[in-house]
Amino acid sequence: MRLPLIPPADLTDAQRPLYEDMKAGIASNFNDFKTVDADGALIGPWNPWLHEPVIGKAVWDLTKAMSMQATLPDSARQVAILVTGAHFDAAYEIYAHIAVAEREKMPARRLSELCANIKPVDLSDTESVAYDVAFALVNGGVLPEPCYRLAVDTFGQHGANELIYLVGLYALVSMTLNGFNVPVPERD
Repeated sequence: MRLPLIPPADLTDAQRPLYEDMKAGIASNFNDFKTVDADGALIGPWNPWLHEPVIGKAVWDLTKAMSMQATLPDSARQVAILVTGAHFDAAYEIYAHIAVAEREKMPARRLSELCANIKPVDLSDTESVAYDVAFALVNGGVLPEPCYRLAVDTFGQHGANELIYLVGLYALVSMTLNGFNVPVPERD
């Protein structure tokens, strides 16, 4: 870990409102995995965002919008997030979203294949489209027209937009986690 955890008592005036907002959002939307250490410091991507509160707030606001206003089916969201995290080998992202997917009863074989950059054969139609879009985007270049059209046909224009933004957000989260070498907590 390249940035020290910030205990709540050590927060600056600029960091405290962001910490409180993140802690409240985490409690309501990100409670399937460990996000706080024993001293109350935020771990995962939240700690690096606290170190730069202006940038961190912008990223957190986008994260909230993408999670709290989501319209895509959650299983499709999790597939896209895991494809993105696996592509970038973002350990904390994979850890966190495996926990979410397990709560949603995603089969172990599917999780294993997603984390190994293999397209599972048992995906639903919506999950398959999410996989294809995420896989194409993280591998670079313009999203192929058939992938884009299928996303629009499957999710509507708003949903296709949301899927593209979701992959972009989790690419940013992956870069945050990898750039600051954020460790993965032990699973309970």
